[in-house]
Amino acid sequence: MVTDLQLAASTRKIASANPATGELLREFECTAGPEVEAAVARAHASQAVWAKLGVRGRLGILRNFQRLLHQKKSEVAQLVTREAGKPYVESLLTEVLVVLDAARFLIENAYRLLRDEPVPHGNLAMKTKIGRLVREPYGVIGIISPWNYPFSIPATESLAALVAGNAVVVKPSEFTSLTASELASLLHKAGVPPDVFRVIFGDGATGGALTNAAIDKLIFTGSVPTGKQIAQAAAARLLPVVLELGGKDPMLVLDDADLEIAASGAVWGAFVNAGQACLSVERCYVQRSLYKPFLDACVRETGKLRVGNGMDPATDIGPLIHERQLRNVESHVEDARAQGARVLSGGKRLRDLGANFYAPTVLADVAPGMRIMREETFGPVLPVMPFDSDDEAVRLANDSEYGLAASVWTNDRARGEALARRLQAGAVMVNDAVSCFGISEAPHGGVKASGMGRSHGRLGLEEMVRIKYLDTDRLPGMKKVWWYGYGKNFTRQMEGLLDLQFARGLGQRLRGAVRAVGALKSKRLSSQAEPSDSRANVRTRSG
Repeated sequence: MVTDLQLAASTRKIASANPATGELLREFECTAGPEVEAAVARAHASQAVWAKLGVRGRLGILRNFQRLLHQKKSEVAQLVTREAGKPYVESLLTEVLVVLDAARFLIENAYRLLRDEPVPHGNLAMKTKIGRLVREPYGVIGIISPWNYPFSIPATESLAALVAGNAVVVKPSEFTSLTASELASLLHKAGVPPDVFRVIFGDGATGGALTNAAIDKLIFTGSVPTGKQIAQAAAARLLPVVLELGGKDPMLVLDDADLEIAASGAVWGAFVNAGQACLSVERCYVQRSLYKPFLDACVRETGKLRVGNGMDPATDIGPLIHERQLRNVESHVEDARAQGARVLSGGKRLRDLGANFYAPTVLADVAPGMRIMREETFGPVLPVMPFDSDDEAVRLANDSEYGLAASVWTNDRARGEALARRLQAGAVMVNDAVSCFGISEAPHGGVKASGMGRSHGRLGLEEMVRIKYLDTDRLPGMKKVWWYGYGKNFTRQMEGLLDLQFARGLGQRLRGAVRAVGALKSKRLSSQAEPSDSRANVRTRSG
């Protein structure tokens, strides 16, 4: 019987709209809780057959997907631009290219990374055993993905999960459901069964239903508050999770950095995707001797940028996803201005372009306590403040609840890498920013409030499997030395075994070997005894 609450849930709707024009692209009905549970149940039922296909079989389907995506690269990129607002060329590079290369990485490496791994045994007592690590799929992986990279984030995570033998249920952001639909269409055309990869549409309630459904692991990308709620719900039933919860990434510009290169990198790192990237440069610290010329260079670079509809080839920066996000950016800038920060460029809405456009903004004279330096802004704002020493720069960079990524800019590689090792972040780039997300071999994830676990690369693939240790004894017809039959002689023999392996002197090791051999000899004798001759067994071992 369908309750009134279920009926209301089934008729909830979400809208996909173009943030540049306001055009309604499509409406979707929210997937109700019972439908979410049914989708997960069907995924479970189909997953075993998918796993039996084997890694090589699944990689064949992944090759089909890669070919189809390359053929439709322009259509997919245009869809992302219409639904998320970013410039078309960014959709090509940060969405389509990233996914094509993630497929390339898995095609080249997944078979090797997923096969059984021998485990050598250094303990002499265990030399008769063969050990290996076996990687097995979890079962059904739930993925809740964001709107800022609506194709590359769910696709890279889903491909790894599928290649590992899992079924996948994705709940995309309510703002970018069309892009998720296109991902599903490509995977199904490539040969992934519909119940092995399924997209469910909806809002936060739908995401909550997926979290509470019978999934075996959850991958979530989103805000810290929502991530904490998910972690609490998952902890109640020990559901494993991967959480990528955003960042407040610092950029350190040292006094020996190339001024123009660093300024150009800061402007791109702060404004790419209108600053709506977890890896955006959200705090910039510049050595005092470069502070003024660096600001001047940033203002010059920012003045060259063209803001507009992402479908226009001349556009560098598109709109924010919706007005609520714009208001958050606006409030951060106004708070900084009220506390003494100077707006050198931008700092205002661009109402003549549409409701969701905000001018790329450079702020000077910001302070560590301002919201613009503490909270995730997620917009086209570059706040810059000076520092006097490397130690101060590290202290300022680490003074944050976030720890996703960071960058260091210098012409001295050794100095840059030394500082990078001191920064509390999941990734640190020297003389670049943001782009580590596009390196398929590089793990993506953070520390502190930026989350837990990793996606991408070998470590991301490892998140999609359970590790089982498989141990086989080479001498099944022999009782083990350490089994029952303790006694004075056996104790001395085991002391000899420890001396044989760990004593410092050669003489002590040799004496230990002689004593330890007695245990092996007595165990062989006991194994040859009649099964009922338990008393003889005890006499042999205890002396």
